[in-house]
Amino acid sequence: MLKLLLPAEKEHIHILCLGAHCDDIEIGCGATLLELASRIPSLTVTWVVFSSNEVRAAEARQSSAKFLVGIKKCEVKILNHRNGYFPYCGAEIKEYFEDLKQQVNPDIIFTHHTADSHQDHRVVAELTWNTFRDHFVLEYEIPKYDGDLGRPNFFVPVGNAHVQNKSAILLECFESQQHRGWFTKSTFEGLMRLRGNECNSGSGFAEAFFSKKTVAG
Repeated sequence: MLKLLLPAEKEHIHILCLGAHCDDIEIGCGATLLELASRIPSLTVTWVVFSSNEVRAAEARQSSAKFLVGIKKCEVKILNHRNGYFPYCGAEIKEYFEDLKQQVNPDIIFTHHTADSHQDHRVVAELTWNTFRDHFVLEYEIPKYDGDLGRPNFFVPVGNAHVQNKSAILLECFESQQHRGWFTKSTFEGLMRLRGNECNSGSGFAEAFFSKKTVAG
């Protein structure tokens, strides 16, 4: 297992997090963000959610604040594109991506997996690659009814405290999702345990991503 390290000479690391819905970023890469925040004091995070309503936006702001605690420079943007209709309002979303490209030049981008079964997720993933063509992109996974989990090839081992914190924040902040049978502590931690086993994580836990292109220079 070859460990890939962030360049030590880089003074600042800018992370762009993209999620179709209000809990996607937290589910897909929440523990990784907590891990990176604990290791990189000069972290900058831009956090963008593309679909919400009044209730879910409030939940997302509460949740993102907890995941980004301690990060001095961060920006959270909650948009209101129509849930479930992203393929049919793609032009509007594409316009936002083009504006975003003028505002940020991230070192790492976390986004949805291009093979995700949810149509909104796929649109965000496709536009990520369409817009940020020369960036380091990691596609996260979302467990759900569709059964579309794949074979990720990039792993981030995470400490047990971050695993517990991720689950606790999700369950505390997203009351609107409590009726979903899969929205449970065991689902979130079970997937991280499986990915931890696959990369031989020292803590036993990891989050996993799909990396289409990784260049060692």
